[in-house]
Amino acid sequence: MDLLPAQEAAKIYHTNYVRNSRAIGVMWGVFTICFAIITVVVYIQPYWIGDSVNTPQAGYFGLFQYCIGNALTSELICKGSFFDFNSIPSPAFRTAMFFVGTSMLLVVGTMVAFSLFFFCDAGNVYKICAWMQLASAVLMAMGCMIYPDGWNAAEVKRMCGQKTDKYTLGNCTMRWAYILAIISILDAVLLALLSFTLGNRQDKLLPDEFEMNEPDKS
Repeated sequence: MDLLPAQEAAKIYHTNYVRNSRAIGVMWGVFTICFAIITVVVYIQPYWIGDSVNTPQAGYFGLFQYCIGNALTSELICKGSFFDFNSIPSPAFRTAMFFVGTSMLLVVGTMVAFSLFFFCDAGNVYKICAWMQLASAVLMAMGCMIYPDGWNAAEVKRMCGQKTDKYTLGNCTMRWAYILAIISILDAVLLALLSFTLGNRQDKLLPDEFEMNEPDKS
């Protein structure tokens, strides 16, 4: 069986290379959209910490909203608003809300940046998105680290017990939104690394040895 001419082999390589890059790019885009949904859920859901069987009161806390049960009626009374900083029980919670909120906006901004693929070089767009996702991971990590600094707030102690203090949760437990926020940090880093890789691949689709030259016309 005769080997294919070098130019034809290069064309086949180029076609497969571009097809694989586009497939990975689509996968990256889908995961980025999923990640954006996760960050929005993490930000708005008040289930970062919550009660357990040993807590004096039932309830749960988020970044800005919290609900604590009434001792007499067991009815949950919810307070806290994004629009009223004074209703947030701890300055640490407000700071964590700022960092996580900014992280969320960066991820949403990454989705908006998808439109740049129609106007700009794809490699540059991937790199812009990568830096935004990396910054989102850093901000989310800072929010997750600062949040426990507010566990000594009076409202948290009322629900979790007097043994509760900064970075000590007392009788309460970590809830799914906090765990999801921690997992999202790793997700953001992986998406950023994939985006950097895609950006570098777009810079040069073919290595030098596979560059195709037009045949000389006599």
